[in-house]
Amino acid sequence: MTTSNRQTSMRTHMCGEISDVHVGNTVSVCGWVAKRREHGDKLAFVDLRDHTGIVQCVIDNAVDVRSEYVVRVTGVVRPRPEGTVNANIATGTVEIGDCVVEVLRSAEPPPFPVDQRADEVDENVRLQYRYLDIRRERMQRNIRTRAKVNSAVRDAMERQGFVEVETPMLVPSTPEGAREFLVPSRKEPGSFYALPQSPQLFKQLLMVAGIDRYYQIARCLRDEDLRADRQYEFMQLDAEMSFVSQDDVLAAISEAVLSAAEAVTGERPAPIERITWRDAMERFGVDKPDLRFDMELKELTNIFAATEFKAFAGASSIKGINASGRAEEFGRNKLDQMTDKAKKMGAKGLVWLKKTADGYDSPVAKFLSPSEQDALTSMFAAEVGDLILIVADEWMTTCEVLGQLRNDLGRPPVHQGPYRYVWVVEFPLFVGVDKESGRPKPGHHPFCRPHPDDLDKFETDPMSVRALAYDLVLNGWELGSGSIRIHEPEMQRQVFSALGISEEEANRKFGFFLKPFTYGAPPHGGFAFGLDRLVAILAGEENIREVIAFPKTQSGQDPMTNAPTRAEAKQLDELGIRTLPPKA
Repeated sequence: MTTSNRQTSMRTHMCGEISDVHVGNTVSVCGWVAKRREHGDKLAFVDLRDHTGIVQCVIDNAVDVRSEYVVRVTGVVRPRPEGTVNANIATGTVEIGDCVVEVLRSAEPPPFPVDQRADEVDENVRLQYRYLDIRRERMQRNIRTRAKVNSAVRDAMERQGFVEVETPMLVPSTPEGAREFLVPSRKEPGSFYALPQSPQLFKQLLMVAGIDRYYQIARCLRDEDLRADRQYEFMQLDAEMSFVSQDDVLAAISEAVLSAAEAVTGERPAPIERITWRDAMERFGVDKPDLRFDMELKELTNIFAATEFKAFAGASSIKGINASGRAEEFGRNKLDQMTDKAKKMGAKGLVWLKKTADGYDSPVAKFLSPSEQDALTSMFAAEVGDLILIVADEWMTTCEVLGQLRNDLGRPPVHQGPYRYVWVVEFPLFVGVDKESGRPKPGHHPFCRPHPDDLDKFETDPMSVRALAYDLVLNGWELGSGSIRIHEPEMQRQVFSALGISEEEANRKFGFFLKPFTYGAPPHGGFAFGLDRLVAILAGEENIREVIAFPKTQSGQDPMTNAPTRAEAKQLDELGIRTLPPKA
């Protein structure tokens, strides 16, 4: 008799493993009763479920087993009678007969069906009873997909010589990043630890320490508003490397990501392509482009360089997209809604033109010369039924508005194939200006290394300086980001100065991090990507809550444990904390 490699003293096989090769063998299986069907007065059919699948057991009708009872069944595997084969399950050609049933634990009726029908149950109820929700095939598949990804990532990193190192969970506050969770110190009342937003500072110190190649599947925490791709606590593959260029980092992380995808899908994706941040904005209007569909932004500024149409005249940037074949879908109400959305995003307006056999149907068509209309048709290869949308404004506004409209009109669900990975490189070192200080704001964080070709612009034109920073994007979701770091104190001081961070402030906030660099820091760079997001896409889910065992709701609540809860007065007294009454 063949046996399972998960055989224990209580079972010989998993439920989903029983097949034709076991016919005639006596087996023992354990699991939960998924369904019971009466068959006359003497027999009942019980579908027994574990995480591998379901097997049908024929038992004495007098045996009292009900939904979600935990039982052990011992019997003989036999073919199902003719006409009763179930092609929808892997064990559908066989059943277990002559069964002896041992009830290991009875169960209360569950609050919702433990099957695919639970997808229709309110999410708060599912999370309140998450331990039941996870019994379902969908959730079992998702959790095990996550384990496959973690395993493949670890294997890939260790094949490349990376060393796993655990970094602290109680760290100093670094308020320049995302909002932190603070932890009060009992030993030093009035002082606080922070929970780590990432292991950023510690992994760079590990490079100073000579570890050379570090990685960690790290838990990180940020007190930011929750959404489909964000939780308070999340897991990321965190890595850092010494004596490397940007190409080295991208190659190492690509190996981990592609190995994870191969472990889940059975196929290795193509090598990951690259695009500069500038090109991403020019072509797609976003810095996390979804490459699965066309509708790229087209540059129209030259076409309208001498236009008499006032809305275009003098605009520094004019761009457009072609929603091919979509003109009939959009009546005046929908077009007005799109125009309102464009204005809310900062645009002065939105011009639309529907291609007809005679030219263009649009309120502005009469203001465009025949040569301008012909040039539009040529630029977009426009055909009858196409809808062209144009924005004229500042370059960034034009890109961002059309990028959002492009996604609204064409983007498929994030998990829908094919998987299109892309590296976005050469981000700006600084983005925007702080209204209060008038100083530039860092694009990623203040430790990113400026692009060597732009160092001469640092003093004269800082906003044009590129960073050796890069993001990994999959199907329009940002998986993670990284950079080559500044390892020279002199350059770090220069960046701090541009950001308006004085030497005194830098020493106060980052002194423990900066001082080690005076003892010989190697050139280094790193990256981190969100495992929750990668797993969600590979598992075919739109929301990362579906691939996390015990997530929070979008409001930050845990319906199962009722967290967050109020602390007792004694606990607060020990910490020297007083709480304010809720705001009215």
